[in-house]
Amino acid sequence: MASTMRAVRIHRCGGPEVVTLETVARPEPGPGEVLLSVQAAALNHLDLWVRMGTPKPPLPHTLGSDAAGRVVAVGEGVHSPAVGEAVVLNPGLWCGRCERCEAGEQSECERYHIIGEGRSGTFAEFVVVPAVCCHPLPEALDWIEAAAFGLVFLTAYRMLFTRARRQPGEDVLIHGIGGGVATAGLQLAVAAGARAIVTSSSDAKLERARRLGAWQTINYRNEARIETRVKECTGGRGVDVVLDTVGRAQWSASIESLRKGGRLVNCGATTGGDPPAALHRIFWKQIEVLGSTMGSQADMRGALRLAAAGRVRPVIDRVFALEDFAQALARLEAAEQFGKIVLAIGDEAREQARRHDGEG
Repeated sequence: MASTMRAVRIHRCGGPEVVTLETVARPEPGPGEVLLSVQAAALNHLDLWVRMGTPKPPLPHTLGSDAAGRVVAVGEGVHSPAVGEAVVLNPGLWCGRCERCEAGEQSECERYHIIGEGRSGTFAEFVVVPAVCCHPLPEALDWIEAAAFGLVFLTAYRMLFTRARRQPGEDVLIHGIGGGVATAGLQLAVAAGARAIVTSSSDAKLERARRLGAWQTINYRNEARIETRVKECTGGRGVDVVLDTVGRAQWSASIESLRKGGRLVNCGATTGGDPPAALHRIFWKQIEVLGSTMGSQADMRGALRLAAAGRVRPVIDRVFALEDFAQALARLEAAEQFGKIVLAIGDEAREQARRHDGEG
């Protein structure tokens, strides 16, 4: 096995110019860790934030949180996964010893962080990760799809099932369709039998959402008030659940679109983290406002069961070679994608990438 590898790295935080492809030493697994030969790795908005220094990573730093690959070496004390096993990552990192970890709520760990944030990431030919982060690769997913699965499906699953406590027959509003978490949330809502209403400024993205099972679509560029259209769609009642990844821009519309006693679940703030509070509407309508970050091991297993059963499948926007990382990051930053942008790194994934040509 080669003693070096290629990796997408930064030595300082800033714009696109700080990201380079370098040859570096291949890492070795320590106790409780495994070494993966990375077949494919997917991009997330977190990669852009880390590149810009929010949060600031230890430098130099390899970007990337999501990956699928094959175990090629294991550290001391690791009994599973075994060498040769194909795995997909839960990108979360937790202590395993605190009260919340012992309760099975790993994403509520006080020391929780994410691969590619405080620890070297997955945009590389090899990566060392904790063995507990590795889950068996479902046969229903290829390498490209598996790489695109972890962060967004884990996040969306926890939002919908664990935090919002989705009930049969409920209506769900999802903002910003085309983004990874929103698109995963749509698939999960449809798989759960919910009626999903989605928003976007792109008619093309809304058409693709309809093909994925969206019940109603709203182009917010053409609507003075999203909540008016939501109320029309639901016969004046409003939706039961809002899955919000965008924050400020649609906060008021989310509050007004909910029925009395509805639940708003937020996992991000891509349009700003300081929305109007609307406290009088929250208490009058008795709305629950719920935060959600990533997910637990149980959430990951639940999402993977749906994938294994063929009920959900990551939507792939574009696949790039590792050496074309700059184009991939530029597409993500321009918000041009519908679904996930993936780097095909290993030979098997590069071959599979051809099947996904033209999907985006």
